[in-house]
Amino acid sequence: MAAATATATLSWSSSSFLNNRTLTTSNNHPITISNKPSSPFLVLAQKKAKKLRKIILIEDVTDVGKKGQLLDVKAGFYRNFLHPSGKARIVTTDLIKEMKVEEERIEAEKKRVKEEALQLARIFETVGAFKVKRKGGKGKLIFGSVTAQDLVDIIKAQLQRDIDKRIVSLPEIRETGEYIAELKLHPDVTAQVRLTVFAN
Repeated sequence: MAAATATATLSWSSSSFLNNRTLTTSNNHPITISNKPSSPFLVLAQKKAKKLRKIILIEDVTDVGKKGQLLDVKAGFYRNFLHPSGKARIVTTDLIKEMKVEEERIEAEKKRVKEEALQLARIFETVGAFKVKRKGGKGKLIFGSVTAQDLVDIIKAQLQRDIDKRIVSLPEIRETGEYIAELKLHPDVTAQVRLTVFAN
């Protein structure tokens, strides 16, 4: 074989892997790689840091929080569940401003609806009594009874106001006389309406 293709073999001058290492060529000329003893390996275990994201919930999420709540959640939980399902967004200054504007709009709408209910309650109180005619029976008795739908129809005819019969609460009416019905116009507003029942 040509001398140009000389092969090299590795021989150790010590039995220790980390001590001196010598390389010898095929013509037995030693080459020292390192006479300096190697330092032992140092392995450090580093605890993985938990990454959190500051988010705001766009809707109620069971076992997490309510709509509009600011929370710190794990990055993976946000990335894999909250974000794809559209239930939360990362908190930014622009988002906080946007949420504040929306909150003010909702509050203004609630105030407007309550004010309308108060105005309607005042109208009912100034009307006086609504009159209901029924076919008379024996004594003060009337045929049939007066229902919530009857009152809704009378209000529609006299005041041109549409009222949901589900908000009407009235006692059982089976005879002539005066009665008080209650209309739950708003969670904070209840109007009392007088009802006069008489026989034809």
